[in-house]
Amino acid sequence: MVVWAAMAGFVAGVLVRALAAGFEVDPVDTRAEARRAARGLLRRPKLGVPTIELATAAVFALLTWRMEAAYLPALLYAATAGAALSVIDWRTRRLPDVITLPSYPVLALLLLPTGRLPEALLGGLALFVLYGVLWFVRPTAMGLGDVKLAGLIGMVACSVSWNAWIAAALAGQLLGALYAIALLVTKKAEKSTEFPFGPFMIVGALCLAW
Repeated sequence: MVVWAAMAGFVAGVLVRALAAGFEVDPVDTRAEARRAARGLLRRPKLGVPTIELATAAVFALLTWRMEAAYLPALLYAATAGAALSVIDWRTRRLPDVITLPSYPVLALLLLPTGRLPEALLGGLALFVLYGVLWFVRPTAMGLGDVKLAGLIGMVACSVSWNAWIAAALAGQLLGALYAIALLVTKKAEKSTEFPFGPFMIVGALCLAW
């Protein structure tokens, strides 16, 4: 099962690369951008170093190895959406609503078989509010896209357990802080320098598998 999951993850990574390529830093029309990104899924994949594909394959394999079968549909969807959002945010400093917002009902449906949908919804709301407060206090430190992403992470993590929720919430902040410190130490950035926070939130969420 783990091997098959890794193969499926590699294919998902190919699709993630194609989808992410259609998003821009500052699009004039977000709807046209979304349609263009969707059409990219039908194009022939470009050859290159398969970093996205291998990373997605590794995440699929990890989740399949560590998590119960009832959680896998939701977790593998979240992994695919998370990979796409990570790539897009790193390239464009954006977390498109066209991916984050539909993911709420999709995850809710996929989490139904786990029997923990109420906990997932509560966890999603809690992390959404927490990040919303952080954004309100210091809007230059993160964007509204990060707040919307936090709700998704809270849903997935809390469907596993509240301990997983706490770990995922803290891990994203810790990884982002370590990256910021590294930039300051190497003098590649200043205190006011902004960087995409979404990828660190998403990578931190993987601690739920441990």
